[in-house]
Amino acid sequence: MRAGVITLFPGFFSSFLDTALIKRAIAQRHFRFFTSNPRDFATSKHRHIDDTPYGGGPGMVMRPEPLVHCLEEMRTHLPNAHVIAPSAAGVPFSQIKAASLTQYSELIFLCGRYEGIDQRVLDHFVDEEISIGEYVVMGGEAPTLIMLEAILRLQPGVLGNEHSVQDESYSQEDYLEAPQYTRPEEFRGHRVPSVLLSGDHQKIAEWRTKQSAERMKRRTP
Repeated sequence: MRAGVITLFPGFFSSFLDTALIKRAIAQRHFRFFTSNPRDFATSKHRHIDDTPYGGGPGMVMRPEPLVHCLEEMRTHLPNAHVIAPSAAGVPFSQIKAASLTQYSELIFLCGRYEGIDQRVLDHFVDEEISIGEYVVMGGEAPTLIMLEAILRLQPGVLGNEHSVQDESYSQEDYLEAPQYTRPEEFRGHRVPSVLLSGDHQKIAEWRTKQSAERMKRRTP
């Protein structure tokens, strides 16, 4: 997969690119990453990329010209990219949505800031808006990281064990994975459920199914 991010803060992604699995995916050519700063495409003396909103109101709105010029330049590297804008008004992000986005070999994320992006950019130059939840953050960078991680871990060769993405939370509708335990068997008076130590695979599977259902019931009573 090849992904590009249009952002005023390219350094935001430095630690992400240096994490173990992502760094390995880049080294093994499973993933390529680009950033571009729309301020580099601003034409005013002070390189302004925002302006006051028409109709009045607080805050500033990102101007269309530098964003679209930046996007067009990035498309020279990613000509077939599906363009996503993280947005509170977008469709909800989910594990199923992440899986659907793996169909694209190229993605571009357009990160807004301030009061948001001029709607003409979103209407005519973006393929879809996606929301990571019913809350607002300072910009599109953190939502982009969340979406990228969720999408990348589904790409072949990115995870050390590709079976890790099977039978996990939200891999199917209304499903949460059962609790997991490891050594030691007892920690500060708290023991691993005995069924997991029994070696009886049928009983373990039944226990996990029951635990999964109870977790889902607690989450969505």
